[in-house]
Amino acid sequence: MKLSQVALQCYTIRDHCQTETEFAKSMARVAAIGYPAVQISAIGPIEPERVRSICDDHGLTICATHEDGEQIVSDPGPLFEKLAILGCRDTAYPFPKIEHTADGYLELAEKLMAAVERFAEAGLRLSYHNHALEFVRYGYGTPMDMLFKRVPEMGFELDTYWIQHGGASPADWCVRCAGRLPLLHLKDFAVRDNSTIVMAAVGDGNLNWPDIITKAEASGCEWLIVEQDRHWHDDDPFVAATRSFNFIRDHLVEKN
Repeated sequence: MKLSQVALQCYTIRDHCQTETEFAKSMARVAAIGYPAVQISAIGPIEPERVRSICDDHGLTICATHEDGEQIVSDPGPLFEKLAILGCRDTAYPFPKIEHTADGYLELAEKLMAAVERFAEAGLRLSYHNHALEFVRYGYGTPMDMLFKRVPEMGFELDTYWIQHGGASPADWCVRCAGRLPLLHLKDFAVRDNSTIVMAAVGDGNLNWPDIITKAEASGCEWLIVEQDRHWHDDDPFVAATRSFNFIRDHLVEKN
């Protein structure tokens, strides 16, 4: 891993990104931690031009976004212009707001197949971001299995915590997604002393990060994106983001 591949998902600090002023202050803090890039998600109603300008001011690359899932599959045209303004080619379908049945996922696969084609025609890449619910086992296997097979041109933004939470192996899925893994979400899987499973900063849990990163990079992963949906140690989210960055820098980045 190179430090230039590491980004912070803005969802991690979403409560500090709801106004343009807050967003600018937050990007300054992200850059000060050492992150060279961000993924834009869950920020307030800030014009894309201003988002790009603020990130540029702080030397931050916008590596990807999350966009509304319904717009991705029904009316993606305006997103093409937005991504052009932000200067990135990657976005991800963030969450399946569908009927969580075999038929519901089959219908989603058809919609995603059409959307992937439209994004590709615009020179963009659409990936699918998983949670644990895609690992529910139906008659044909899991939704992840089905989406992987039925939408062969779609990339994946695998989420390490949610794959582990779903009972699968993050490293194995990185191998499986060779050539289809432009983005990887890094969050750790930790256990409290009452056996409660919690999300954690990278390095604070039990995932085998050297194995995951080695296999992700062998599969062609371009961006390794720190994300922590919830903070269980009463942290300011910037504290957790700093711990993740420091662990990555000290233990996972190639030493020249």
